[in-house]
Amino acid sequence: MSINGIVVSAGIAFGKALTITNQLPPLDFKLLSIEQIDDQQQKLTQAIHQLIAHLQHCQHHLCPECDHFQLIDSDIILLEDEELQQQLHQHIHQFRVCAAVAVDRIFNQHAVEMSALDDPYLANRSIDIICLAKRLTSALHGHLQWDLSALTEDTILLADDLTPAEFAILPLTHITGLILESGGLTSHTAILARAAGIPALLNYQFSQTKDVIEDGAQLVLDGMSGELHVAPSTEVFEQLKQKQQQEVVRRQALMIYKDRPSQTRDGHQVTLLANVGNLSEISHITDVGAQGIGLFRTEFLLMNAKALPDEQQQYKLYSDALHSLQGEVLTIRTFDIGADKEIPCLPQTNEDNPALGIRGIRYSLAHPATFITQIKAILRAANHGQVRLMFPMVSQVEELDAAFLLIERAKQELNQQEKGFGTLSYGIVVETPAAVFNLPSMLPMLDFVSIGTNDLTQYTLAADRTNPNLAKQYPPLSPAVIQLISMTVSHCKQAQVKVSLCGELGSDPQVLPLLVGLGLDELSINPANLLDVKVALIEGNYSHFVHHAQHITQLTRITDIRKAINAFAQDCV
Repeated sequence: MSINGIVVSAGIAFGKALTITNQLPPLDFKLLSIEQIDDQQQKLTQAIHQLIAHLQHCQHHLCPECDHFQLIDSDIILLEDEELQQQLHQHIHQFRVCAAVAVDRIFNQHAVEMSALDDPYLANRSIDIICLAKRLTSALHGHLQWDLSALTEDTILLADDLTPAEFAILPLTHITGLILESGGLTSHTAILARAAGIPALLNYQFSQTKDVIEDGAQLVLDGMSGELHVAPSTEVFEQLKQKQQQEVVRRQALMIYKDRPSQTRDGHQVTLLANVGNLSEISHITDVGAQGIGLFRTEFLLMNAKALPDEQQQYKLYSDALHSLQGEVLTIRTFDIGADKEIPCLPQTNEDNPALGIRGIRYSLAHPATFITQIKAILRAANHGQVRLMFPMVSQVEELDAAFLLIERAKQELNQQEKGFGTLSYGIVVETPAAVFNLPSMLPMLDFVSIGTNDLTQYTLAADRTNPNLAKQYPPLSPAVIQLISMTVSHCKQAQVKVSLCGELGSDPQVLPLLVGLGLDELSINPANLLDVKVALIEGNYSHFVHHAQHITQLTRITDIRKAINAFAQDCV
């Protein structure tokens, strides 16, 4: 049996099936009979004991000093709290509600009380309490939320959903592939999968097939064709093994391009940088010939942190990154909090529409202490190498004004503390149509601009980047998005400001001729795709790219644009 999906991370993976789910049935608010109260109280006690035992088992696979171990320890202490248990039992008895309703109400009450505390760390624990309530509710329904720390064999995960924070704690040594129901081509979980080299498919109908694919079934994920093979025949298995080996050989052959200049046949140079989210990725970018970092997603450092790293800790992180780069440029994006990225160690309000809420630069300006701490660490690290600083989700010049005022405050504090600091170059990520139209007023304040096509596509087409049902109909290669990229490049050229692109669109080698032809100076790329993109650059002619881009910008239909791009790629083979 084979199931089709949308490829979000290419490659071929072999492994045993393991289904994980975060879905819970709706709460039942039906009034209990007197006889049912005792049953629900016993059920609650049993679930608490089971969850404590489960969490203790998880700890056996972790280092006692690590953050994850300590977070689990905090959960166990809370579950063992006699006063909390008494409150839960009393709520069941007094209001004659089931155990799940009591857990929901009491835990939420504690979370609200904790979020109001002056201590930032304790206030942030409110999120952990909500998460623990979900785990206890899962136990009440007869299953414990997933724990993958004990995996010992190659595994393909099948899940309804997976957040970036959940992805960050996956034991990637044994996770060979991902099959997800929700998410989009440019969702942050998809980006993380590509960065880690984990083949992944989207739009897998979890509810329809979860009873068909049993845990332990042999799976082969073909991230080239978009097929998931369940219990494949020996013939299909061997064919895909051969296909996987051919891809390994192809990638090895690309290594001859690693140290070649990143320029076209007719001598036009384009800087090829890498997108990264942690220090381990930075240490490997030289393996693919990247000329530095064009996007360091600093918020990914916080995904599972127990507390926000202080100035000294952040300074060390950024300094270590610069040391790994050995003189190459490091482009740091300030914390891009919000939307589909939940950061437990930072306060975040629940919003009806987080993608249009307090995110990116808006979050930084709303939390100046957090912003200044990061800026001070970056300024100090700039003593050790080339650092460019860019602000996410800037849409109007007033946001830049406010950001630069806070940067001046950070410099004043460093001077008062007699801490040395270096010089930064400043830029923004263009992610909204407003940013494109307001760019001329902002360019005098900037040294560079980077186009974030993932969010630019979302906000231009009003299409949620995490919704797999919209991925094909509303792609980045749409006339509106291409026109906005072209306008951004034109504004930057007129102001003589360097322009880059850091969205996932830049990682597609077939799209490179269009982007270079439009006039981009730099591309910041997923490291896994960098050599493929470099080959497309080296083997092409800039004059042909310009003509190709001029043709594409005249097209008005997505299908025609894709046909033109495919045809150009075929002509270059």
